Amino acid sequence: MASIETREGEKGFTLVELAIVLVIIGLIMGAVLKGRDLIESAKIQKIYVQYIQGWELSVDNYLDRTGAVLGDGGANGGTGQPNGSFDNVNLGSTAATVEKRLKAVGLDVPVTNTGNPGTYTIDGKYTRQTVTAYLYYLYSNADAQYNNTLYITNMPTDVAIALDTIIDGTANDAKGLFRRYPDNGNGNWPDASKTIKTVNVMYIIK
Repeated sequence: MASIETREGEKGFTLVELAIVLVIIGLIMGAVLKGRDLIESAKIQKIYVQYIQGWELSVDNYLDRTGAVLGDGGANGGTGQPNGSFDNVNLGSTAATVEKRLKAVGLDVPVTNTGNPGTYTIDGKYTRQTVTAYLYYLYSNADAQYNNTLYITNMPTDVAIALDTIIDGTANDAKGLFRRYPDNGNGNWPDASKTIKTVNVMYIIK
């Protein structure tokens, strides 16, 4: 195979050598892109484990420890009298009350990246938002019933889609434990790259 001439008396790379170099560059770029995807997936998994699952476990463990529902009635970090349903507790502004109840029975409070257990700063692909969680008794249009839910506001749409896939195994905005709120859509999440860059979501706590 002839080599590519450079200056007189000198030889450059052969076509085979150039092809090998290009293949190596392609492999490196592919590895970099794959690495970015893995990093983003790890970040989303962390949001699920620390924030969403963290509050679900707090509710479950509080029930196991006390026999009562966290955020239900003044004695459990909510308001009024207990009735088995969340009292629409804003965990961003009343986290101290709920935190006090958890600590009183020897339970830990979820740790977030804001220092407030009720909020979490999320970097989506198209927007950065600090979301707020509520212990909310919400009506499901899809199920035609009320559910105790972890209601989260202003979540980046692309992150919501990824979380739905992690939690329910498929991205459907009106079915499963994790949904868009209200859950009256056709099953398709909005295009995260267009105008609807954030959504409100609910995670049903059984």
